[in-house]
Amino acid sequence: MASGFFVLLDDIASLMDSVVSMSKVATKKTAGILGDDLAVNAEKATGFVSNRELPVLWAIAKGSFVNKLIILPIAFLLSAFLPIAVVIILVLGGLFLAYEGVEKIVHYLFHRHDKNDEVISTDSVPSKEEILEIEKTKIKSAITTDFILSVEIVIIALGTVLEQSLAVQIMTVSVVAILATVGVYGIVALIVRMDDFGLQLIKYSKGQKGFSYTFGSFLVKSLPWVIKSFTVIGTIALLIVAGGIFTHKIDFLHGFLHQLPAIIQEFTIGLLFGILVFFLVKLVTKVYQLIKK
Repeated sequence: MASGFFVLLDDIASLMDSVVSMSKVATKKTAGILGDDLAVNAEKATGFVSNRELPVLWAIAKGSFVNKLIILPIAFLLSAFLPIAVVIILVLGGLFLAYEGVEKIVHYLFHRHDKNDEVISTDSVPSKEEILEIEKTKIKSAITTDFILSVEIVIIALGTVLEQSLAVQIMTVSVVAILATVGVYGIVALIVRMDDFGLQLIKYSKGQKGFSYTFGSFLVKSLPWVIKSFTVIGTIALLIVAGGIFTHKIDFLHGFLHQLPAIIQEFTIGLLFGILVFFLVKLVTKVYQLIKK
């Protein structure tokens, strides 16, 4: 009886060791999407009245948890009964990530000066109901974007443990999903409050130039650059993650550009596929528009 109990403990310890080890690998694989998720949510959580930023962010975070509660069981069922579907979804997801990365680059190079933003009248102050409606719209948009990114996080994490037992798969992917949500939204919360903390330091200094004033000014001025840097890093990481998916899951790409360092190889493959998908999407869109006419 006692020996059976200790065997059980040993099995649990072995399982947890596998989960910790595979969680580290899965987290590294999802780093690119986490960077993009972080950039997207930092951008969507800014632009509100100061006292509404955290409530909006909390609403998005709760939506993210619900997204993962929906995605995780479906992913585990596919892994158990139709594992090839996970690989197919992984490759399709890689194509989406590569396209998104290239689309961001194209937008920056050719369309960043386009004036597509709505002009908001300054003659009237929005009512409380209008402000709440705007918040709801942005929250819904953020949760929808999070759903797409969450699918990729879960599938990529699952793709790293497909050869492990179902128990290891469930625990590893669940850990990564929870860490992704808590980590991303925790960091975003710090980012969106960075300027407010800086303003408090400036007020505390009472206008006298010293550490509090200098550091507070630095925090206020650096917030836009922090968000922009996350966008750039996230875009590069998207292409690297996509290229890594193609390299490992598509056989004929295993030896492609093998003379290059792995990170450059994966970035290049991701960029090439992204350009291909981007032009394909543009072609299909134009054909569809012609058919409609």
